[in-house]
Amino acid sequence: MGKESLKSLTESMFYVLLALLHQERCGTEIVACIDEMTAGRVPLGPGTLYTILGKFQEEGLIAETAVEGRKKTYGITERGLAMYRRELSRLRLCVEDGERAGREPVKIVPSSQDTE
Repeated sequence: MGKESLKSLTESMFYVLLALLHQERCGTEIVACIDEMTAGRVPLGPGTLYTILGKFQEEGLIAETAVEGRKKTYGITERGLAMYRRELSRLRLCVEDGERAGREPVKIVPSSQDTE
C-alpha cells in the first residue's frame, strides 16, 4: 500500500505554512514567527519542526530556497499555498459548526469528579 498524502494538517503544520506565507524563513525564524503569532500558545521544538519541514518538502508544499552552511531557508510552493487555503477553509467550517451547536441548549451530565 502506498503512502497517503496529507488530507488535513495538525495545528503545528498549519502554523508552519502560515509562517511561510509572506516570506522565506529558516527553521529558527519559523519558530520565532509562530511563537510571536500565537503568544507562545503553539510551542514548536526542533524535532517537531524538522519532521514537519521534511514531510512538507516530500509533499512539495515547501521548497528549500537557500542553504548557507547548516542554515536552510524555506519558502511555500503553490501546492503549499493550496493546502494552507484548504485547511483554513476546513477550520472555518469547524468554528461555524461549533458556534451553531453552541447556540443550542447544552445537556451536561455529572461526572465522578463533580462529587469530590
